[in-house]
Amino acid sequence: MIRDESGVRGVLADTFAAIEQDLAVYRPKLKIEEIGVVSFVGKGIVRIKGLPNAKSEELIRFSGDNYGIVFNLDPEEVAVIMLSENKSIKAKQIAHRTGRIMEVPVGEELLGRIIDGMGRPLDDGGSIQTSQKMPIEKEAPAIMERAAVNAPLQTGIMVVDSMIPIGRGQRELILGDKQTGKTALAIDTIINQKDKDVICIYCSIGQEKSEVSHIAAQLRDNDALENCIIVAATGEDTPALNFIAPYSATTIGEFFVEKGQDVLVVYDDLTRHARAYRELSLLLRRPPGREAFPGDIFYVHSRLLERATRYRHGGSLTALPIIETEAQDISAYIPTNLISITDGQIYLSPELFRKGILPAIDVGLSVSRVGGKSQLPAFAEVSGALRLTYSQFQSLEIYTRFGTRLDPKTQEILQRGQRIREILKQSQFDPMSAPVQVAILLAVTEGVLDKHHLNEVASAKVELAKAFCERLPHLNDLIASGQKLSHQDRELILKTFAEVLQK
Repeated sequence: MIRDESGVRGVLADTFAAIEQDLAVYRPKLKIEEIGVVSFVGKGIVRIKGLPNAKSEELIRFSGDNYGIVFNLDPEEVAVIMLSENKSIKAKQIAHRTGRIMEVPVGEELLGRIIDGMGRPLDDGGSIQTSQKMPIEKEAPAIMERAAVNAPLQTGIMVVDSMIPIGRGQRELILGDKQTGKTALAIDTIINQKDKDVICIYCSIGQEKSEVSHIAAQLRDNDALENCIIVAATGEDTPALNFIAPYSATTIGEFFVEKGQDVLVVYDDLTRHARAYRELSLLLRRPPGREAFPGDIFYVHSRLLERATRYRHGGSLTALPIIETEAQDISAYIPTNLISITDGQIYLSPELFRKGILPAIDVGLSVSRVGGKSQLPAFAEVSGALRLTYSQFQSLEIYTRFGTRLDPKTQEILQRGQRIREILKQSQFDPMSAPVQVAILLAVTEGVLDKHHLNEVASAKVELAKAFCERLPHLNDLIASGQKLSHQDRELILKTFAEVLQK
């Protein structure tokens, strides 16, 4: 029998063509998906076998719309941290790859809302519909993309704006023991931005729901919530949600920065964030290091805070991370890490807090590495003399406790310093504009209040602020516009204040 090979090839070609036509009809309906099998379920974590192509930080979907993030990529399995409670997940269940890196919704629709780290609403404002999502992790901008920090971010708090100035794009750490006013300082800063075209994002990590509600109420009562976004991960949430919250808040801020706006992000606080990461790491059997924190905790915080900067072409992202110290130990592992990452720190002293010196900021242990470059020119002129005078006062005050006989010059320095300290006291929710601060500080450093009793300084401060706004509005506008005060301007301010105090 003779085989006709050309005929066989023709039949095969026709058969394959027919099969290809049939596949073309059904291929769009086919869904190829990579799945794995749950091999272990722990507190907040799940281990999965059978996902060889999974990526780091990829979303994994479980039954019941439960999601997790790939955290460990081991040779035989992947470890996933859960974004929701994993009580319904059992061993041998199926897990699905989504092919998507963890993202968060971004947009102006989030303003005035309280959301979690996944962008889900936590308030009673209804669902949030945004048109865009962005990955929560992003590379920090390169050096050439960054610009010098020289524009002030006014906190409205006199002791900060005068001696520890913060610039737009700076990273300024707020640290202190528990209940020393760290959150109050950050909330006052947010309130002071309500009419300054700065978008504010408050990221709450590990707090109780009642605390978050209280902070939201404070912002609402001071008309600051409409310009603010609250990203909250409470103590009842999983460690994974607490871990991703600050990254989500930063991504939301970067959306506005790319549009050329200035953004302020408060992280309250990164001590609890570090504890959440430690919990996840120990559950995943990563080796503990100093104080049981893994060695990469420095990288966890540095890759977050390095995203804060002033862009050469665009807006700025200012970061105010908060951490809690124990027994005033600023040399502990997490505080020293963050001090080395940030551009300065504001230290709140429990001793000053007990004495009623509020805000309880220790000027000696606080520093801004940007300094006067981020201050208004008129502010920089006044604050230079202020810091020197106040530092001399603090050094000399220690010796007065021993009953030392003092010469008239030393007594004058002490009296001036006491009045400066009284002027720097400030109630919460009472921010002051930069021009008013400049005028009052000029008055106290030039001795206008030297003859007034310490108990009269607080009331005199209110009178001077009112007189400056009413009688010298042109100087108010001059300082706010970034102009320096001339000798005649300074004399006019001092003369006006002297007349006010004599009445």
